[in-house]
Amino acid sequence: MPEDLFAQSAAARRVGQPLAERMRPRSLAEFAGQEHLLGSGKLLGQLAAGRPLPSLLLWGPPGTGKTTLARLMAETVRAHLIALSAVEAGVKDVREAVAAAAQRRDQYGRRTILFVDEIHRFSKTQQDALLPHVESGTVTLIGATTENPSFGVVGALQSRCRVVRLEALTDEVIGGIVRRALVDRDRGLGALEVGLSDEVLAELAALASGDARRALGVLEAAVELAGTEPPITVTREHVAEAAQGRALAYDRAGDEHYAVISAFIKSLRGSDPDAAAYWLTRMLEAGEDPRFLLRRLVIFASEDVGNADPQALGVAVNALHAFELVGLPEGALVLTQATVYLACAPKSNTALTTYAAARKAVLDHGSLPVPNQLKNAPTALMKSMGHGKGYRYPHDFEGAYVPTDYLPDALVGTPIYTPTESGFEAQLKARLAALAERKRG
Repeated sequence: MPEDLFAQSAAARRVGQPLAERMRPRSLAEFAGQEHLLGSGKLLGQLAAGRPLPSLLLWGPPGTGKTTLARLMAETVRAHLIALSAVEAGVKDVREAVAAAAQRRDQYGRRTILFVDEIHRFSKTQQDALLPHVESGTVTLIGATTENPSFGVVGALQSRCRVVRLEALTDEVIGGIVRRALVDRDRGLGALEVGLSDEVLAELAALASGDARRALGVLEAAVELAGTEPPITVTREHVAEAAQGRALAYDRAGDEHYAVISAFIKSLRGSDPDAAAYWLTRMLEAGEDPRFLLRRLVIFASEDVGNADPQALGVAVNALHAFELVGLPEGALVLTQATVYLACAPKSNTALTTYAAARKAVLDHGSLPVPNQLKNAPTALMKSMGHGKGYRYPHDFEGAYVPTDYLPDALVGTPIYTPTESGFEAQLKARLAALAERKRG
């Protein structure tokens, strides 16, 4: 594996190298965004003041500066940088990097930073191979990940690193990065005299969705569409064609997936159809599997609506069946209808609390004996043993109700289902209260 993925020659900058790569900041002063890491008392401020660099896990969306930050930190602390990509590297590469770092330390007294891009893609074995060398200080690890380290990085490695969260860049920061590329004659597009109105720049920044790499890629493509001879005017149409739609930050198996589906469920639970429809559409447009969303709606109909609106489960299940009939794109309407219905429905979580209470009773008390009156007596022997004795058939009585205890003797009087005052469940609560009164009387 090459030791320095960041080495750049002047020729490489001029021939074939993407604008985003050419415009990588060359110093901390050029680094844009992530103000929560800059300044006195902050991570980067401490480095500039000569503080030691701990092992880090840089966690954030694409295009927020993780790779650039690793390079700049290595330069700031005057450490040698070895860069590996977890997509391509294996345990052998890690061992070779560590051996080189140990030799460099022993012979020259120089520290080594081992940068691992997409570290969450390393297997547990590969991550474990890093542990003793990070622990001993042979290497200072900087891992970059777009995934939540809690899910993608083993706990032992997490405990040896400081997790640093990088945020998606604001439109203002993206705009500043684009402007710098437009005027930079050495690495950027300054020699082309590109004209870009404030309105078009704002649209480009919004389309990037916090990703500086995407913003510069769209800018470069838009300039190519606009012409080859200066001066060049980039229009809204050029940007739209280059962008081919807004970049939606979403990973069907990653942290953003869990964040957005959580927002969707909480919006449903909070009876906000506007927000629920927004998060639903966000996931659909980003390529989420509609069947996953439909299954979540079926679960939600029982878990959060329940008997406050008994029709909710039918709506969700019917939506699942209807989607199988029509598919996309029309199936998005089915999902939207079900989402709005569930968001507007009265809420009750008694399906969840009732099951939890019943399960606790089962686990706490084990297999309690079934009361004799509740047992069937299909044979003379069983009848002689008292099975079914004393049982009264409710339909033979007024209101199809008989005041009888149906729980095992040890659980009589234990509340399991506690209805709410929400929606139809309020009627169930009133009915059960009336039956309880008959039982007491």
